[in-house]
Amino acid sequence: MTYFNFLLLFVGIPILIFLVITWFDLRAGRPTPGFDAKKVPLIIFVHVILALTYTTPWDNYLVATGVWYYNPELITGITIGYVPIEEYTFFVVETILVGLWWWFLAKRLSLPVPEAFRPNRSFVYLSSGVLIAAWLFFTFQFFFAGDEWNYLGIIFFWALPPIIPQFLFGADILWHYRKLVSWAIFVPGLYLSLTDIIALTATTWNISKDQTLGINFFGILPIEEIAFFFITCVLIGFGMTLMLSNLGWERFRAWKLRHFKGLP
Repeated sequence: MTYFNFLLLFVGIPILIFLVITWFDLRAGRPTPGFDAKKVPLIIFVHVILALTYTTPWDNYLVATGVWYYNPELITGITIGYVPIEEYTFFVVETILVGLWWWFLAKRLSLPVPEAFRPNRSFVYLSSGVLIAAWLFFTFQFFFAGDEWNYLGIIFFWALPPIIPQFLFGADILWHYRKLVSWAIFVPGLYLSLTDIIALTATTWNISKDQTLGINFFGILPIEEIAFFFITCVLIGFGMTLMLSNLGWERFRAWKLRHFKGLP
């Protein structure tokens, strides 16, 4: 299975399905209570740009050091830096897929009303502190532990820095919408992890055994791959929720009035 065939079958087709559902939702005027639905396409686009710019150096490092490698017969051979063009395409389409899934859920789940929200700065500080501690741990493992920690260590070394500001801004908002956030992360994270088994079996791409912990689900799926797919869904799910919720915008406007002094 070529990389582009994988993207078409397992990401492109679901995107098309969600686009059709979204079109029917818009025609039916299905509401998105508590969120600014008009901004959804813009916020998905913003996440696509962020995914490309933030992930590109990290992914080039992974390919250059052999953490990931690709079957040359199953890719086009067109690369930017060390990374095949198919991989950049995956950054884009995964972001679109998870964003559309988030929108699908936001229109259908029974969510708490914004009026029921109670700010909880203690929760914000505590949860952010836990993430900072986790980042320090995985950073140490990446730089100082054995090679088997390379992949898992660099995932969290790379992913937690943008998640920590999300928590500092609105961990309590994310908790308020935890039902939406959890489903927005769990389903695509699980789906992409399972489809990864197909790609690994087909040798579309491969993962270095020397740079992983050797914990493989179903005998083939490294725990690092599961962590990668879930953490990317976390980045998108958190971002969509914070950037589209009325609560997030109210907090941002209040922070702006303080001339961005202190924490939001």
